[in-house]
Amino acid sequence: MADSKPASGRKSGMTVDTALVRELAELLAETGLTEIEVEEGDRSIRLSREMIAAPAAFSVPAPAAPAATSPAPAAPAAPAPADMTNAVRSPMVGTAYMASEPNSPPFVAVGDKVKAGDTLLIVEAMKVMNPITSPKDGTVGEILVDNGEPVEFDQPLVILN
Repeated sequence: MADSKPASGRKSGMTVDTALVRELAELLAETGLTEIEVEEGDRSIRLSREMIAAPAAFSVPAPAAPAATSPAPAAPAAPAPADMTNAVRSPMVGTAYMASEPNSPPFVAVGDKVKAGDTLLIVEAMKVMNPITSPKDGTVGEILVDNGEPVEFDQPLVILN
């Protein structure tokens, strides 16, 4: 039988922490996220899953268009997308929380003045609460996530003006 060890006597390949992989897979399932990545030192684990849309059970034919007698009214203009240049982004995959505890007031609200280092919200990842702080002085222009909402890595969370 051939020896699977290299000539130096060391094991080849990387050891995988299967418990961590299982925990990350459970986190993907619980949050509905499609991808999660964890880095520790020079090791990195990335899990992703493909979301497959269920086929439609039946189709409904489109109604016939009525004869046009007058021009249709213009649809209301969609709001302009927010300027993301001043967005504070999530440094990790997790769940956003707007307050330190369920019955506590939120850390910030739209219009609040913040200083560099002030906590804007918390992102919980793997049962660790990570405060997301303001990188600069400014005013909260828009909050882009809801309390308890899953967030992805690099997702815009708050826009500072």
